[in-house]
Amino acid sequence: MNLMPLNDNVLIKPVAKETATKSGIVLPDSVKNEGPAQGQVLAVGEGLLLENGSRAKMAVNVGDQVLYKKSYSAEELELDEGKCVLISEHDILGIIK
Repeated sequence: MNLMPLNDNVLIKPVAKETATKSGIVLPDSVKNEGPAQGQVLAVGEGLLLENGSRAKMAVNVGDQVLYKKSYSAEELELDEGKCVLISEHDILGIIK
């Protein structure tokens, strides 16, 4: 890993969505790109810098499987690990258990 996110940024490796349903129906590309995305957290920043100089604790950890919003502010990067996304922590919708 040669990228360490700053502040409340999170580096995520996206997981490819299924191309067919469990019953065998093949999904077109237009449907596959809708809704939130899923991925694995590769790296997290130190946390948002607060007014008092301390850092807010990050809610996600390296290795967590997360559901996140696809947004225009997301940075798509090509790293050694493959295609990755750098997003702010508040674009993460939840942790998948």
